[in-house]
Amino acid sequence: MSDARRAYEEFLVASTRAGDQKAAIALVELRGPRLLLHATRLLGNHEEAQDAVQDAWVDVFKGLRSLRSDAAFPVWALRIVTRKCAALIKGKQRDRSIAASVAEGSLENMAPSLTETRDLARAIAALPPAQAATIALFYIEDLSLTEVSIALDVPVGTVKSRLSEARKNLKSALEGETDV
Repeated sequence: MSDARRAYEEFLVASTRAGDQKAAIALVELRGPRLLLHATRLLGNHEEAQDAVQDAWVDVFKGLRSLRSDAAFPVWALRIVTRKCAALIKGKQRDRSIAASVAEGSLENMAPSLTETRDLARAIAALPPAQAATIALFYIEDLSLTEVSIALDVPVGTVKSRLSEARKNLKSALEGETDV
């Protein structure tokens, strides 16, 4: 994300906290698509992801006054979405195998750098949801290990091991050794 976009987002966060409804709408329009994409990665279902993100926005607006740093908003919002998704999965008592499929098209609609090859998008979509989300946050959203850890609500060591395992699975899938 460019410095100008980050500054604009921080401005929108501060303005929303001050009660500016137009800024709140602009914030949803700016950050919403990325939150939806993250939720879709985790849940593997676009409609459920929309519900989770909508519920997350309620919590975001309620908790915005307690956010200490406007710059921390993106990671903080991702963490709220992650928790909403986890609650949705737990509430429906699904096991991980149900959430294992990421919608084929969801990854192909992301930034052009990811969709350069159809094979890569398919390989990422075939990863377990936790690995797909970790790969996407680290490489596509360009978050640091610590930020990914906060967003997914897991230790940094878990992020590192998920990245390592995901890279190994992607390499195998792209070399044709296995079907991830």
